[in-house]
This record gives sequence, C-alpha cells and structure tokens, in this order.
Amino acid sequence: MEGKVNSPADIGIIVRRKRKAGGLTLADAAAMCNVGYRFFSNVENGKPTAHVGKILQVLSCLGLEVTIMPRGWKNE
Repeated sequence: MEGKVNSPADIGIIVRRKRKAGGLTLADAAAMCNVGYRFFSNVENGKPTAHVGKILQVLSCLGLEVTIMPRGWKNE
C-alpha cells in the first residue's frame, strides 16, 4: 500500500485498504493494534483530531511506515 498523504482522509483510505486486504474486521484490527474500535474507525474516516502517536502505532501494527521527504514550497 502506497500513497501520497495530504490529509487525514488520505491516511484513512490507506489504513482501510490495508485492513481489508488483510481480511481483518475493524474490531479485529483495533484489537490487534491495541487501540479502541472507535479510534480505529476515526482513523479510517479521516478524523483530523486523532492522536498522531496512536496513528503511528496503528500504521506500524499494520506494517505501514511514514516517510517524510522535502518538496517545493506551495507557491513554487
């Protein structure tokens, strides 16, 4: 699963795809990642106020990682 992330919704799309590709229910994925069902659902739905540390925990648990790379400024 790869994708450019510009918003919390983009993270949610990637997480949902990975979960479904693994054949996991939302409840199973939340338990596996040691987070609550509601939190996992909020991540998949792109809630912008979700805790970054927990999001990184979910990504790591699902075998995903975050890479930050420089890009040009918005007005370039």
